[in-house]
Parts: sequence; C-alpha cells; structure tokens
Amino acid sequence: MELFKSLEKDLAGSLKSEANFRILHEGRNCLGVASAKRVTFLVDTESYFSAFAEAVLNARKSILIIGWDIDSRVRLFRDNGTHPFPDRLGEFLNWAVSRKPGLKAHVLVWDFSMIYALERELLPVFKLGWRTHRRLNFRMDSKHPMGASHHQKIVVIDDSVAFAGGIDLTKCRWDNPEHADNEPRRSDSGCTRFSPFHDIQMAVDSEAAAALGDLARQRWLRATGDRISPTGEYYPDAWPTGLAPDMENVRVGISRTEPFLKDSPEVREVEILYRDSIRAARNSIYLEHQYLTSSVICQALSDRLRETDCPEIVIVLPRKSSGWLEEGTMDALRQRILQKLNSEDVYGRLRIYYPKLPGNHYLNVHSKVTIVDDDFLRIGSSNLSNRSMGFDTECDLSIEAQGREDLKAAIGRFRARLIGEHLGVPGEAVFELVSEKGSITAAIQLLRGGDRSLDALDGEGVQEILDSYLYDTSLIDPECPAPPAELIDQFVPDGLKRSGVRHAIWGVLTLMVLLGLAAAWTWTPLRHWVSLDLLLYYTSFIANRRTAPLIVLAAFIIGGLIHFPVTLLIVATAITFEPFTAFIYALAGTLSSAATLYWAGRLLGRNAISRFGGRRLNRLSRRLAKQGIFTITMIRLVPIAPFSFVNFVAGVSHIKFTDFLIGTAVGLLPGLIAITLLGGRLGEAIRHPKVENFLVLAGLITLFVSANILVRRWLEKRGKNNDRAGALKK
Repeated sequence: MELFKSLEKDLAGSLKSEANFRILHEGRNCLGVASAKRVTFLVDTESYFSAFAEAVLNARKSILIIGWDIDSRVRLFRDNGTHPFPDRLGEFLNWAVSRKPGLKAHVLVWDFSMIYALERELLPVFKLGWRTHRRLNFRMDSKHPMGASHHQKIVVIDDSVAFAGGIDLTKCRWDNPEHADNEPRRSDSGCTRFSPFHDIQMAVDSEAAAALGDLARQRWLRATGDRISPTGEYYPDAWPTGLAPDMENVRVGISRTEPFLKDSPEVREVEILYRDSIRAARNSIYLEHQYLTSSVICQALSDRLRETDCPEIVIVLPRKSSGWLEEGTMDALRQRILQKLNSEDVYGRLRIYYPKLPGNHYLNVHSKVTIVDDDFLRIGSSNLSNRSMGFDTECDLSIEAQGREDLKAAIGRFRARLIGEHLGVPGEAVFELVSEKGSITAAIQLLRGGDRSLDALDGEGVQEILDSYLYDTSLIDPECPAPPAELIDQFVPDGLKRSGVRHAIWGVLTLMVLLGLAAAWTWTPLRHWVSLDLLLYYTSFIANRRTAPLIVLAAFIIGGLIHFPVTLLIVATAITFEPFTAFIYALAGTLSSAATLYWAGRLLGRNAISRFGGRRLNRLSRRLAKQGIFTITMIRLVPIAPFSFVNFVAGVSHIKFTDFLIGTAVGLLPGLIAITLLGGRLGEAIRHPKVENFLVLAGLITLFVSANILVRRWLEKRGKNNDRAGALKK
C-alpha cells in the first residue's frame, strides 16, 4: 500500500511538472482513447433531444440506447411545429424503424427498484416491446449487484455518431439555458410543470462513436445473452446537420465504473480518473455535479486544499436534491463533506455555489462536469458519490488539450459558457474576465449578485431527519457491492445462545431449499417457463373465479419463495383486476409473501446466522432493531436488496414481526398505489381517451399525492422525535 501511494505521488509530481501533461492513461483510468472528427457539448436537454431526433432520422442500420431510465411518452419536439413524424419518443422510434427496412433499434434500461415506481413509466416493456415494430427491441437489465443500478446514458447511431453524458431520454428533463419560471414547455405526462433542470451531454463521431457502440453491445450481451453485430461502416452524414462542433480532430477517453459480478471483474476507471485529474491541477478545478458524497473525492480535494500551491477549486451543486428522500439522505451526507472541505480550506482557495434563479427559485443541477485548468474536460454519467466509484455502472468521456491552443480555448469557453448560464451573462463575457483576472473565482465574484446568480452554499437548512441513521454511509451510498453474507450480517445480533441440533438441521434444510429455488429461477429454464406472457395468461384465466383471492395470495407466496420479482407480480395483478381490487390483492399478497419469508428466516434461526457475523455489524443490527418500523420502511423505500432477501434476513434479525409487517406495508404503499391504482386507469385512459377516464385518473392522482404527503409527514415527524430523544440522552 505504501509503495502504491509513493507511485501515485510520483505520478502527481510528473503531471504537475510537465508543460503538456497527460492525465488519460489507457488501462489505468480509461478503457481507451479514440479519435473523433467532431465533438459538441449539448447544454440542457432541448439541444440534446433535437440532436438525438435528427440523428435517429439519419440512421441507416442501427440505433443503440442504453439508459438508467426511458419514458416512451416524453416529447422530443416542443415547438408546436408541423412535421411528418410523431412527437413522443416511443412512437417516434417505432415510426423511424418502420420506415427503413434495414434499421434495427435496441433499447436497454435498468430494471429499476420499487422506490422509483412513482417516478417511472408503468409497463415500459408493454409500451416499448409488445406494441412496437419487431425491429424495435426493448429489454430491462437486471444484471447488477443487489441494490446497484445501471447509470450509463449512451446513444449510438450506426457506430458513426454517439451521445454520452448525464441526460436520460425520460420525463422531467426538458429545459433550455433560459430556465424561465413561466416556461410552458417544461411539462410532461405525469410530471406537469417540473422545476428548471440543467444537464449536459457530449456528442462525438467516427472512432469514438464506434467505441461507445462496442461498449453498448457488450452491455446488451451481458444483460440479454444476445449479440448485436457492429455496423462496420462510418457514415459521416449521420451527424446532425444543425449541430455545430465545438472541437474537431480530438482524442476522446472513455472511462467506466463496473461493479464486480460473478462473470466480470470490477472496473474503477471513473474513480482513478477523478483522483488523477484532481492531483494534476495547477491553476483551477471546476466541478459541476448533482451530488458530493464520495469519500474518495473528499479526500482528494482535502489533500490539495492543504497544499501551499493549491489550485482554486470552484464547485457548483444544486441547493438541495430533488425529492424529500434524497434531501434527508444524500444532502445529509453532502453536508458532512462540505464541513470537512471548509475546515481543510487553509488558504481560502475553495468556493462552493448553487445556481439561483429569479424569484428565489433554484436550478436542479443534474450535470456531471469536471474541468481542470484549460487542459482537461470531462462529461459523463458519474456523480461525485460513492456509488459512482464502484457500485453503479457509469460511462464518462474526457478530452485533453495536450498543448493545442484551439482545444485550450474551447475548454475555457465551455467552462465560461456554463458559468455564464448560471450568472445570466454571455459566456464570452465570462471568458474575457477570467482571462483578464487569471481567476475563475474573481470573475464569478465580480459578476454574481443579479436575479440569476451563483450564491454561496453553506449547507444550512438541509434536512437531517435521517442523520442519526446515516452513521454508516454504506447503507445509502455504498462504495462497492457487499457479499450476501455481509448483508445478512448487518441484521444479525450477537450474544445469543446456540440452538439445538434439530433446530439447526431444519434451518440448514430450509436455507438449502430456498437457495435451490432461487438458483433455479436464476440459472435454469424455469426463468423462461415462468414468463410474463404465461403469467398474464394464467391470471386472466382465474380473474373471474371465486377462488381468485386465494390463487393470487398463493402466487405471491410461491413467487417470494423462488425469488420471482415481486414488481412483476404486482404489475400482473394490476393488469388482471380492477384497480381497487388489484390494490387489495397486491397489498395482501406482498404482506403474505413477506410474512412467509420472515418466518422462514426465523425457522433458520438467529443463532445459526449470528455465528457468521462480526461485532460491528451486530451492533448495527441492534441499533436498527430499536427503530424497527422506521428501519423497514426505509429499506422498502431505498433500493438496498431484493424483496425476498430482505424478508428472509429480517426473520433472523432483532426486528419484531409487527414492526416488520407495518414497515413493509408503509414502505410499499407508494409503489403499490402507483402501479395498481394509477397503472390500471392510466392504461384505460390511453386506450380509451374519454373525458370520464381522465377525470377518474385525476382523482386517483390526487389520492396518491395526498397519501404520499401523509407518509412523508409521518417520516419527518418520526425523524424529529428520534433526534429529540437522542438529544435528551446526551
């Protein structure tokens, strides 16, 4: 370890001493470096949606879309213009594929957790898979560690033009650099009048696009087992005609995060590149990011802040995260980082801002941008969070100037463009002032203070209702996947008496049966036999039978035992029955399944599991158990582990059965309402667009919002009570 640190220091010294230093090193901090004839920076989603749509229209053979989320209903065009193609993404892709006989589209999106059921399109497989052209292939990717997500946002057209960055093709993203408060186009289905949104995507062509195509095809193969052939040709006219390049003839580095899985090694190029670029900085570091919770990034910045020749560090973050849960988790973690960095700022080189809009509104910063001096530019999907370093899949693109004055000027102007957007002034004015003053901070200080401005972010007012639960950040923002045994250990108490031999034998047999069923579902033809089509056939068959309630309960219980995805069972229930009936059945089914697995865990026995646990994890278990209902509620809301796994582990923990059952019901309530009540009526309104259907849908939405508010208030009240109790104990 000491030798590794010494080598890193030597590398940092060489990076800072070279006039034309290199940060990108293939095999260390990037997969490779590929050439691009054209590169464009797409600031805010209006420009990206437009460029994406034109690239799709130019496509000849292949469209590859890899995303964290996708929504078939999102409108790509919002100018109310007349054109021969559909506005909405799903219809637009289907139309594009249908009009060109040789064109194929492959869309791969993360198989999301129940926590996102409120935000995501319901039944995307149905809308983008079953009801579209046979050459439009839609799949959901579940090949990731428990609790992890696929976070890359990549689009590749004909291996000739590609887009990568922080923008997903989904709702609540569209905006332009004006971020006007009264912008009527900033609305989507199920997301009316959302807040101003800021994000960035990079467009590349030629070899860099082909390299991203290879990366997308590898992920498709890993997720589906099917191979996609490369295009094998370069089509210069695939590049959108209205897209002016910001750079030409450059080398683009591709850096990844890929967590360890059974069939693939861990890749941490994203993390290493962050550390290398921060160490290499001589004059300035500009970070514009959604989160700041990574311990690695915090340490790298702290190390620089303590140096006498520390570069100026400017960090732009959102004032607060979007959503109450993130405010209480990611923002609380961010506050700790901000406190540490401010305490390390010995020489006053650190400035942390958030963009303020007219009327004291705030900009939702979703971008992931790093700029070092005028020499290095990075745009990607990775956040400055622990998850992005080794837990979620990420893809970032980077460019080095390496002494080229045209590239140095382009990097400087792009940074000035971003700062100018936040300050409400032309980017060129910022560029000239930075050049004159020789300081980004000095330019910002002279220009800030208007209706649009960069205000200092001190972290005050951040909700910390969950702070007492976040002493172990690995629960919310893990750095890497945890082995299943370790996840089990987090619930396990120590100091318990050994159970009898008979109890241990029954426990081992139970565990073997459960693991065998889970393995059969994962690695045998059983996963194909129990398909969604077959499931829908059987549920339709029993829908009107008197024994339907018992059959549904049995399906949920058996599904839980074989680790069948509970979300799929809920979706099937929502399709088969009327909304209210579906909600009752789904709630009863999930609770019955949870209870069955809980008692299966009890049958295995606390003692048999506790022997594998450590003292620290056992102390964690006892602390969690003291807040049983709240803990289980948060575990259901936060994507930590699969439904069946949580149920089984809870059974061998300290958590009481009543607390477990209540917490499960409260935590699953938002997702159940969204899928069963909204899902059924939304599908009915789409199929039969009558006034009465939309009125019913509006009423259900009102009911859902009210329930969501009540749950939020309960959580906030519980958090405040815990804080007061903790203060009294102190």
